Order: sequence, then structure tokens, then C-alpha cells
Amino acid sequence: MIVKFGSLDKKPRIWNIAIISLIEIVLLFVLFSLKPINISLIFISLFIYLVLVIVLFIDALIKQLKYNPYSYNTIYYAGFSIFTFVTLLIVAIVYSNMNNTLYTSETVVINLFSALAYSANNYMWLTLPFALIFSIALSVSNIFLMKHEGKSIYNLLGIILSLLIVGGYVFIFANNMYYSGSEFEVMLHDIFINILEAIFLYFESMLIGAIIAHVIVINYKPDYDIDFIIVLGCGLLKDGTPTPLLKARVDTALDFYHRQLENTGKKLKFITSGGQGSDEVISESESMKRYLMSKGINEEDIIKEDKSTSTYENMVYSKKIVDELDGKKILYSTNNFHVFRSGLMAHRTKMRAYGIGSKTKWYFWPNAAVREFVGLLSTHKVKQLIVLTIMIVVYVVLTIFMFKVRL
Repeated sequence: MIVKFGSLDKKPRIWNIAIISLIEIVLLFVLFSLKPINISLIFISLFIYLVLVIVLFIDALIKQLKYNPYSYNTIYYAGFSIFTFVTLLIVAIVYSNMNNTLYTSETVVINLFSALAYSANNYMWLTLPFALIFSIALSVSNIFLMKHEGKSIYNLLGIILSLLIVGGYVFIFANNMYYSGSEFEVMLHDIFINILEAIFLYFESMLIGAIIAHVIVINYKPDYDIDFIIVLGCGLLKDGTPTPLLKARVDTALDFYHRQLENTGKKLKFITSGGQGSDEVISESESMKRYLMSKGINEEDIIKEDKSTSTYENMVYSKKIVDELDGKKILYSTNNFHVFRSGLMAHRTKMRAYGIGSKTKWYFWPNAAVREFVGLLSTHKVKQLIVLTIMIVVYVVLTIFMFKVRL
């Protein structure tokens, strides 16, 4: 499936999911009020509801990519569509037990609500192989990274995240064993565990969604009609020449420049974006300009932006240049692990720009991607808190309702 980035001007909304969720709640209330309870109708309504939610999430994801792929919505739609699909499988397993003569209709109802109330727990169990493989791969890459680049707290991020993932699984599963006590005490225990699992589910869905979003944006092939390509700075060597990471960004921009010129004959202009750090002899912008000129690019086709000190400022100051020169089609070049978050920064400045990423060494990429993920979590805190709070409330309500059904 080929999705054209930027082909939609209207941001997709998912109010339809909220609407059908309310309808499903009312429908389930009515179905449970009927005597005798029709189990098949209850499961059919849930099947239809979950399938619709999955379809709507995927539709919203596609529309979001067409509107702006560099968005938290891209992560949410991708991550939670997978969670919804897993929930559908769990409900299907419960439904398959209906034909077992050992189960009464009441038992099936209890199992159904247990599956919904403990869906975060079930999701954790089903995604455990992914979590373990991911954690092992991160740790191995960090070991090689430290061997080649030296030991530092930044080079340990992958191992730290791996320990948090595995530790989270161990803590939750260890405290989710059989708990004895009164019905009320058991309910409070389950509510506590479900809150922890809802939090874990949120961050796991964010991680999976971020991986999917990242894979999508780094494989996007922009059209050869670009006016400006912004090369984002990332540090210099002591002699003022680009570091291997920065050189890779410039080379990726150069490669696109030549391919566009060859395919359409259209020349683009480079914006070298990066200020001068306290330990740098010249600005990153000047260093990139010199490198580009050494590769045959005319000086008049290079515009320096030498004020920025962060990715966000890269986009802010570069946008001013683009606006002054009436640029329409904008591309930015960075390392592949940095493409998605750079796009978020561009969107914050109201600049519609799309990214291309340079390849990095296999042992460097995972740790850098972890740093980017931590960077993602550090922004839009209010939006994330709202989503997380809604999830916690839903699981608390489901847990209480499940105990009411048992009684």
C-alpha cells in the first residue's frame, strides 16, 4: 500500500470510536438485562464492535499519514489497533469455550468480563516474547556500542530500558498471583494490579506504535519536486569537519539532490542548519557548507542557518528562511533514528516538511532510537496524561463491574 504523505488537508478524528463505544456499552447493558441472557448476541455485538474499532483505527492511521505522519496520533493509532486486535483474539478464545459442557452461561459471562477486565494482563502475556527479544537485542547492541564508542550513561540507555521492561514484567506477574482475603480486599488488589498493567500497557503500546511509525517514515520516498532540503546539524570533530553521523546526513541530502536533478532537472537549495557549540571551532552550518562545496555544490545553492542549538530551533530558524524565499516543497535530512521526532518539531513550527534518513551502524541505531523514544515521552505530557488517565479509569470500572457480575 502506497500512502502519499501530505495529500490531505484535514486532520482525521476518532470521535466515531467514542460514539460506537457508547453505543456498545448501552447495547451490552440491554443484552444483560434480558432474561434469559443470550450469550451469542453478547459475543456477536462485541465481535462487531472490536472489528469496527480496528477498522476505524487503521483508517485513522492511513488518513493521519496522508495529513501528517509525524504525530503522536500515528503512534496511538498504530499501537492501540494492535492491542484491540489482541483483545479480539482473547474474546474469540472465550467464545470458543461456549460449546464446552463444563461451562454454564453464567460462567461464560464471568469469563467474558474477566477477559475484558484483565485484557492488559493478557496482552502482556501475549507480547512477552516480543518484549524479551526486544530487550535482548537492545542489550546486545549496547554491549557492542560501548565496545566501539566507550562507556557512558547515554550508551547504557538500551540496557536501562531493557531492565525496566523485564523488571516491569517480573514485578507485575509476581504480584498478580493468587491473592487471598475478603471479596473487597481481592477487588482492591486486582484494581491496583490493573492500574499498574494499564500503565505498562500504555507505554508498551507507545513503544510498539513508535516502532511502526518509525518504520513507515524512514521508508517513505518523497517526490522529486523539492525546493529546499534542510540538513540538521549534530556535532563536529575537533578540526571542524563533520562527524560521521553529520557527514551521513549531508551525504543523504547530496544523494537526493543528484537523483532529483537527474530525474526532473530541478535544482534545490541546501539549508545547512546548526549553530556553533562551545567546543566547536566553527558552526555546524559552516562545516556542512564547506563539505557540500567540496562535493561540487555551488555556494549560491547553500544557505546557512547558524543560530540553532536544538532540533526545534533547526526547524524554527530554517522555516524563517523558507518563508522569506517562498519555498513550497521542503525536505529535511537527518539520521534514520531521528526522522520521526524531527518531523514532530517541524510540525510544531507549522512547517510542512518531510524527512529522509541516513543509515547508521547497526549497534548505534537501537540505542539512539531509545533516546528518541525518551524524547517523545518528554513532550506532549498533557495529552499523554489524558490518554493514560482514561485507560486507568476504564480498567478500574471494568474490574469493579467484573466483581459485581461474580456476585
